[in-house]
Amino acid sequence: MRNFITILLALTTTYQVSAQELEFANDQIIVQFNDDIIFDVESALEQFEFNQKRIDELNLQFNLESVILTGNRHTKHTFLLKFQDQQDISNLIAQYTETGLFRYVEPNYIGHGGGIQQTIPNDTYFSRQYGLLNDGTFSLSPASADADIDMELAWDIEQGDQSIVLGVLDSGLKMDHPEFAGRIWTNGADTPNGSDDDNNGYIDDSAGWDFANNDNDPNDDHGHGTNVGGISAANGNNSIGYAGVDWNCQVMACKILDQNNSGFYSWWADAIYYAVDNGADVLNMSVGGSGFSTTLEDAVNYAYNNGVTIVACMMNEDNNVTYYPAGFQNTIAVGATNPNDERTSPFFWSASSGSCFGSHIDVVAPGNYIYGLSHTSNTNYDSYWGGTSQATPLVAGLSTLLKAQNPGRTPDEIRTIIRNTAEDQVGNSSEDLAGFDNYYGYGRINAHQALLFGTSGLSNISNDELYVRIYPNPGQQFTIISFDQDNNEQKTIELIDESGRILSTTKTSSSQVEVNLSNYSQGVYFVKIIQGEMIILKRISRI
Repeated sequence: MRNFITILLALTTTYQVSAQELEFANDQIIVQFNDDIIFDVESALEQFEFNQKRIDELNLQFNLESVILTGNRHTKHTFLLKFQDQQDISNLIAQYTETGLFRYVEPNYIGHGGGIQQTIPNDTYFSRQYGLLNDGTFSLSPASADADIDMELAWDIEQGDQSIVLGVLDSGLKMDHPEFAGRIWTNGADTPNGSDDDNNGYIDDSAGWDFANNDNDPNDDHGHGTNVGGISAANGNNSIGYAGVDWNCQVMACKILDQNNSGFYSWWADAIYYAVDNGADVLNMSVGGSGFSTTLEDAVNYAYNNGVTIVACMMNEDNNVTYYPAGFQNTIAVGATNPNDERTSPFFWSASSGSCFGSHIDVVAPGNYIYGLSHTSNTNYDSYWGGTSQATPLVAGLSTLLKAQNPGRTPDEIRTIIRNTAEDQVGNSSEDLAGFDNYYGYGRINAHQALLFGTSGLSNISNDELYVRIYPNPGQQFTIISFDQDNNEQKTIELIDESGRILSTTKTSSSQVEVNLSNYSQGVYFVKIIQGEMIILKRISRI
């Protein structure tokens, strides 16, 4: 069922991959028809006939075994074609592409969860969660005080809201774990009666869906998903176990990895559509595969266009290979750090591992030696994991808190807040450079600073068109250089303290202005640039 092959040629304009080892099913492909092609969906699903002569001939020639609707269930023009025998996938793609009837034809890639587990003796629980509160005494690794996301301060501002839904797209959840008590999302429109009450294509999906086994039981048979879900959303302040980032959001279980921690992109895409259509606000995808897929990208864009934030892991190969969905434009891509704020390289479980890097990374978060919940026990809290998979749910949990703080926030606004409040230059000086870099992105996240943006009323944020670089110089004076489509356009630049109080205002049409901090005490400040309807915030500090 799995094939490892080096693909050297692009067969179509939409199927382009670099020369690297990719993993995909060798008995199936995904096809999406052009919009102007007319066929009967029911006939295709039941009789494997599309009433297109050349396609029906190919289906017969290659012994088509089944046709499965995948992708966007509303448009019904994307299908998984499964064949009875193993195929030369490159040849198969070429043959179907030559018909000219498809927007794309591609393999059904396989990806994996991005974390590995280890078990150690029992100890106290919250004190193990250095990623939330780090006093520098973590026992398993060199640690630095405050190499954390300041979660104990963030909870003073926001602890979450039950109206917000976090979709955990992973290996499932231990649905009866006390740390998820009262938190599991349920589909009230579909009761367990053997029928598809809400006509969404899933029978009795009252507690989510298992896309790996195509059933309504998304319980975890591997452990990865339970660990990830607990990092984001374990019940807090309940005297047991661990505290998740968000104590109140609903958790939607979508099982997209099998018991071996692997999954097809078709499962991942279907789960995204399902979660979005069923009301999810944020999706955690601690998974990744190296094959570019239009099927998966379309699903990610569907979430983005419907206001749903997707947070994805960079993966753990210690290289700059792009893994998906983190590599897509409309996701928040997350790398991992150690208890001393350095990029994890390696993770504890392999000398050749490490947090991946590249120009698509957004931020980093603690991700090595991360204790969590067990999928086989409700009382065992002795396991820890390491990977960008474990960093990602910290960012996803922060995203749900930001959404709870202001439900109207868009994915772009959430991403921009997280980026611009991240702590820069906290890690290895050779990698963690001033401003954006390929190893730490915009920095290690700080939940407290992110949520402070909300309390100061600075929530209308975007940085898609206006980019700001801030360069500190010895006099505590910051030069702000803004690049935009029209450098002569009037801009208002405000210096703001942590409470949201405006300290100074400058109006200029120049592309450069200086902000002087010499008159202000040590602390955190923000620069707010207003240009038309465009607002961007940038965090700076006086040391």
